[in-house]
Amino acid sequence: MARLPSEPHSWSSIPQNIANFPVQILATFLTVFAVNRIWVTLQKLRAVNHLPGPRPPFSPLGLPGVLFPTSWWNTSQDVHWARRSNLYTSNESVSIVPFLIGEPLIWTSNLNVARQIASGGNRTAFFKPPWSARALLLWGMNLFAAEGDTWRKHRRVMGPAFNNELYRLVWTQTMKTYRDMVTSEKWEGKASVSVPIIQELTFKLALLVLGTCAFGFSFRWDEPPRTSSGNLSIQETIRTVADSYMLRVFAPKWVLRIPLKMIQQSNAAYEAMALFMKEQVVVRKQEIQENTRKDAFSLLVKANEQEELKYQLSDDELIGNIYIMLFAGHETTAHTLAATLGFLALNQDVQDEVFAQIKEVVGYSRDPEIEDYHNLNKVLAAFFEALRLFPSGHIMIREASEDTVLQIPSPRGQEGTIPFMIPKGQVVVVDMVGVQYNPRYYDDPASYKPSRWHGINNDSEDFTAFSVGPRACIGRKFATTEAVCFLSMLLRDWKVIPKLNVGETEEDWRARVLDAKLILTLGVRDVPLIFVPRK
Repeated sequence: MARLPSEPHSWSSIPQNIANFPVQILATFLTVFAVNRIWVTLQKLRAVNHLPGPRPPFSPLGLPGVLFPTSWWNTSQDVHWARRSNLYTSNESVSIVPFLIGEPLIWTSNLNVARQIASGGNRTAFFKPPWSARALLLWGMNLFAAEGDTWRKHRRVMGPAFNNELYRLVWTQTMKTYRDMVTSEKWEGKASVSVPIIQELTFKLALLVLGTCAFGFSFRWDEPPRTSSGNLSIQETIRTVADSYMLRVFAPKWVLRIPLKMIQQSNAAYEAMALFMKEQVVVRKQEIQENTRKDAFSLLVKANEQEELKYQLSDDELIGNIYIMLFAGHETTAHTLAATLGFLALNQDVQDEVFAQIKEVVGYSRDPEIEDYHNLNKVLAAFFEALRLFPSGHIMIREASEDTVLQIPSPRGQEGTIPFMIPKGQVVVVDMVGVQYNPRYYDDPASYKPSRWHGINNDSEDFTAFSVGPRACIGRKFATTEAVCFLSMLLRDWKVIPKLNVGETEEDWRARVLDAKLILTLGVRDVPLIFVPRK
């Protein structure tokens, strides 16, 4: 019988083929994924006109990028601080195009571009995207988060609360709070005073001044205002809410039910703050007829009640603005005062110059008065320069509402502008850290030089760390009035020097201390100082 021809393939090879099948599937998937990512990334690059810049895996403004620090491979939310010395080396505007997760972003450190984007009204094709204001809306719509007609309505009601009578009150209360601090902290008669974290004092000062001038509280340094429950001081409540702010904004609601101490403390503080603010709205509405309160909150509620119905803010909107005043008002001033004292401690020549002006203008026979404000320009300059180096409002996020063109100035040293097409939906980030460290505007921008601001009008738009355009910080004069008064009182009485660790040099101290920490605003790290009486 004839034999059948042998089969071309051995049955023994089949198990090997089956074993290789998952590897082949994985290789195919990875190939398709890589091709897809290349294609999508090319589309993103076209959207930003191939503007140079970092190409990280994730967006710096979203998950999971914000969970990792900025490094050689990742751009996190602090990328503009961590890379402030080299992010804009070649271009004042760059693109950050993530190749895995996130949309392409254009970042700019140019003031001309910033003003085109943030000019407000009908003059710009840019708006604040709702997702960028999410962190500001925890308590309700407010002046900082609003856009268009809503912003104009909030600004119309908020404006009258910030006036010269309020600033006079700020000055008076700042002096009172300073004296109260010195007495309560038992500084008098000491050869020196060591303060491990100056923010513990500046935060309390800023809150108590704000408590009186913005909310009409009666307080003492050793007995700060408390919530209606009496369990927490307003300062403790705000600090807890601020520390857990991003958790409450971005975490799923089920996370807030986890029985962890940190979460329970956050919940308690949040509930206490919400109750406190609702109570305050009710109280101020009842007191309007008496017309005796001059604090900003009462003036805000009064102005709101006097508006036509279509312009009035709801109670939730009033509360939204109250919280922004509490949080932004005391957080930013406290951090900038801490940074100012830190820089003055390291720059004794500048401190001596500021002290000499205080002696010349005020002397020792009287206390500084608000009429001295404009003559204490070197005190204000010291505060301005610290704010420039640590700008609290560190980014402005805008989205194009239509296809538009930005006129981008030519590279430093060249004349003219370059038209740059921005497609509808493209997000542009104004990097205020980049602006303040831009050598186009400041010689030796990383150095502390308050003399930049000598001779500059106190309200000049040349100083941009309070933001630019019509939406610049409404509390600017409140903050500078408080800062000039406090620094004048403090520096007249005390010399400030850095509190060094054992074996630490001043340069070591600078590197350790004068660095930024970023939550919602940007501030300086804990600043340890020593105060020595002047006489």
